[in-house]
Amino acid sequence: MIEVGQPTGLAKRVRPIAIAEAGAARPITEIGSESVAHWPSGISEFDRVLGGGVVPGATILLSGEPGVGKSTLLLEVASRAASSGQRVLYVSAEESVSQVRLRAERTSALQSSLYLAAETDLATILGQIDEVQPQLVIIDSVQTVSSGLTDGLAGGPAQVREVASTLIRVSKDRNLPILLVGHVTKDGSIAGPRLLEHLVDVVLQFEGDRQTSLRFVRALKNRFGPTDEVGCFEMTGEGIAEVADPSGLFLSRGRMPVSGTCVTVAIEGRRALPVEVQALIVKSQAPQPRRIVNGVDSSRVAMLLAVLERRANLPLSGFDVYVSTVGGIRLTEPGADLAIALAIASAYRDEAYPVTLAAIGEISLAGEVRPASSARQRESEARRLGYSTLLDDQTLHVREALRLAFANFDDRVSAPAF
Repeated sequence: MIEVGQPTGLAKRVRPIAIAEAGAARPITEIGSESVAHWPSGISEFDRVLGGGVVPGATILLSGEPGVGKSTLLLEVASRAASSGQRVLYVSAEESVSQVRLRAERTSALQSSLYLAAETDLATILGQIDEVQPQLVIIDSVQTVSSGLTDGLAGGPAQVREVASTLIRVSKDRNLPILLVGHVTKDGSIAGPRLLEHLVDVVLQFEGDRQTSLRFVRALKNRFGPTDEVGCFEMTGEGIAEVADPSGLFLSRGRMPVSGTCVTVAIEGRRALPVEVQALIVKSQAPQPRRIVNGVDSSRVAMLLAVLERRANLPLSGFDVYVSTVGGIRLTEPGADLAIALAIASAYRDEAYPVTLAAIGEISLAGEVRPASSARQRESEARRLGYSTLLDDQTLHVREALRLAFANFDDRVSAPAF
């Protein structure tokens, strides 16, 4: 029987210590709220995702696929911060200083207040921080830095945990913002222990197809701002450039009606972006028709094909179906269902909708069109860009949406029998 109040287990070895008056617990109502000050990095799209800029003492983790442009983006951040009078230390654990200098010269990122070092040892990096006394530190990447106090190879769970914990402690003690580059695994998750994402203050994801120039920065975690913002960039021969208004990037250049196309308005962060969905229907020569998608979810397209065949009487089981978005953007929200369905129906009939038509809405298995989130913002953006005909949640069923869409194409033709 254990008596109440008698120390057991770990409590026998850990003795309580006296609490200083400054650190004593107080009622939450007596604690004042202090605003977190951001200082702008000089890149407005990057600051948008961070919630206004870089917070002193914050540890930011930026992850992304190999070759997507993480180092180029952070070198531009370092250059902008150095040009504003900040002393910046850029530590490259994967490239030599001459290689980083070549890239900085190509992107016009040479600044006298930008210090470069090529180090993989944690103790040496801490020594560089003591020597330079920077206001911003960038380490590329955290998985290639190792500590002599921990066993294991660089990139292993124990090493990543030790390196990240030490850098975060330095960041908090010195009120020094540190930006870390993180590798990703095959499935797109951040390499190393999950503890890494819990320790840092901000987790950013750098997305983009290496075959296209468009890049997105998303906040997966942010202790100092919202997580629903998206920054848009474009990779050029001179480096990375901001895209302040990406409204026209995801639309085809022609203004003539083309069959198999339909425009929707997607929500990326707090932005409403018009996106053109394209579809192609070809008579299949194989026992199993092909379903090829790009930029949309394959399972979502398969569901919409089943709904169109069952609820709208479109015989699509004998056709190869190809669905893609324009500009390399990826649509994951259900609000694009109606546009995908209309694009497929237009391709099947080989008849185009007017260029002023846009469609927004989620389609259920019963064929009902449900409202999408942020409907007012989507509608306002569609009207601003000249889409006067908007099919949205006011349409009760996908059959009615198809009738209205084709009726807008040619009022002289009676509605097709779907």
